[in-house]
Amino acid sequence: MSEDRSDRPSPDAGDPDPPAEESPDPPAEKSPDPPLGHEPAADLRDLPAFADGRTHSLPGEPDWPVESVDVEYETGWLTAGYDRVEQPDGTAKDYYWAELPPATVVVAIADGEVLFVEQYRPTIRRQQLELPAGIVEPGESYADAAARELAEETGFAPAETTLLQEVWCSTGVLRHRRGYVLARELEAVERDLDTNEFLDPRAVRVDEALETARRPGCNDATLEGLLLAKADGYLDYR
Repeated sequence: MSEDRSDRPSPDAGDPDPPAEESPDPPAEKSPDPPLGHEPAADLRDLPAFADGRTHSLPGEPDWPVESVDVEYETGWLTAGYDRVEQPDGTAKDYYWAELPPATVVVAIADGEVLFVEQYRPTIRRQQLELPAGIVEPGESYADAAARELAEETGFAPAETTLLQEVWCSTGVLRHRRGYVLARELEAVERDLDTNEFLDPRAVRVDEALETARRPGCNDATLEGLLLAKADGYLDYR
């Protein structure tokens, strides 16, 4: 990728003077990306809100007894409601939640640079510089979704993907699973943006990526993805 932060960085274009820095030896192989969809709890999986063919972030069987589940809000994108839960002291309490489909976040590295995308986020009313990301579609793994989203948003398809980590996000209120995926060996393809995507690819040097993510205008997923990549040695240089 070029270092001029152009709208169309090229992972195959190197600067002959000075020579490009060498990437580190790859860390030890991780286990394959597991398929999405551990068995959801019986009181959730048959509810109409979650039996619609979409991919959902549903928990397994509870440790504390759940007396009832109430879905109060549903959009086809976000589902919200509450569980009435028996607490350890015998009292009952309503625990509210908002459920979102699983998402993938992509740490794409080529020629000593990390691919970001710059876009306006109407939810917080500001311009953001973030890692490429998107929803996991039915039948996809995190790696599958990462490869698709990266190609759609940036115009680069990876030949190699590695699942770095899967986590539950904002567990005090959300039911939302997120997978962080490393993408390498990028090849230029046609972009295919959704109708609500107005974004520009940006290339950031690997040794500046974490500093960039700590500035205002990045988000939690970007910072977490880069920290995971660094912990596994993918942002290091010899």
